[in-house]
Amino acid sequence: MRVLVQRVTSGRVVVDGDVVGEIAPEGQGLVALVGITHTDDADVAARMAEKLWRLRILDGERSAADVAAPVLVVSQFTLYADTAKGRRPSWNAAAPGVVAEPLVDAMCDALRGFGADVQTGIFGADMKVELVNDGPVTVLLELS
Repeated sequence: MRVLVQRVTSGRVVVDGDVVGEIAPEGQGLVALVGITHTDDADVAARMAEKLWRLRILDGERSAADVAAPVLVVSQFTLYADTAKGRRPSWNAAAPGVVAEPLVDAMCDALRGFGADVQTGIFGADMKVELVNDGPVTVLLELS
């Protein structure tokens, strides 16, 4: 699992002209673009949720847990693009939707279990993601 997290002052997802998920925090929040690979499972999703929730990238080296910052989670299979050869990315490392969707949901559920205000996009939809990156701060999370 890979999560590209951005510290934001606002973020939203639009599908077919409708806002389906939005955070406009008083202060800061997080937009988390989530990619799932074939070896991921529910345990990985739970561990990644905790890592994201406790990551100290907000002002004053605080975490979302410290200030109850909202989180906008967006599925992003392209985080597993392989661009080593040629000009066309390969998506072979990305898990298929039937595997990935429940794991993105599991990560969201784990975040909610920590007390997070979680908004989401729509899995598999053509989403327009809008955000105001604060800093800018962008970090790629992976588990070791």
